[in-house]
Amino acid sequence: MKRPAMPNPDPAAFIKANLPISPVPSIPEILLHTAGPASGLWRLAGSREADPPPYWAYPWAGGAVLARHLLDRPEMLTGRRVLDLGAGSGLVAIAAAKAGAATVTAVDIDTNAIAAIELNAAINGVNIVAWAADIIEDQPPATDLLVVGDLFYDPALAFRVMAFLRRCQASGIEVLIGDPERGYLPQGELSRIATHAVADFGAGTGAKAVQAGVFSLSGDR
Repeated sequence: MKRPAMPNPDPAAFIKANLPISPVPSIPEILLHTAGPASGLWRLAGSREADPPPYWAYPWAGGAVLARHLLDRPEMLTGRRVLDLGAGSGLVAIAAAKAGAATVTAVDIDTNAIAAIELNAAINGVNIVAWAADIIEDQPPATDLLVVGDLFYDPALAFRVMAFLRRCQASGIEVLIGDPERGYLPQGELSRIATHAVADFGAGTGAKAVQAGVFSLSGDR
């Protein structure tokens, strides 16, 4: 007789119990629940084999460089609505809120990421609206600034993301991309704004310092 599958743990309870809070390397102003070798992230997915990989459990370089850039330039956030696409841990969204954005929305396809974002926002004392959705086939959102970190790791996804970002640009939304120049970043369509040395995480491999860039779309204001 087949044993029934164990229920998946509550994401927020699991994150609080297994992902300790620590400052982000290069961004000590921000604390995050971050996975370590003993976190057992596989237990959070349980039997849901179709779940996205737990990218939200680590602060990746594209998000880190955007967070550093926003925190260092609060004047570009004042009074503006910000949307963090593929928000993961919520690092960039938290930086935007800390830097003085009027409102901040964080969007990710992974419901576990949404739980992490809500917890991370709370420990940093900021208000973020977080929701699980894939919006890149939709019309441009009601926002002033769209920030995108680490979404150029897959060719099909990169193509879809760029099409969405171009639609957003055409509607008057400013777009900022953070990336350590991964293979599918379309650099010929982008203008580099800044470069920062930040840590880049891999699941279970720790962090290493990389030179990551902040980019705008070519032709963006």
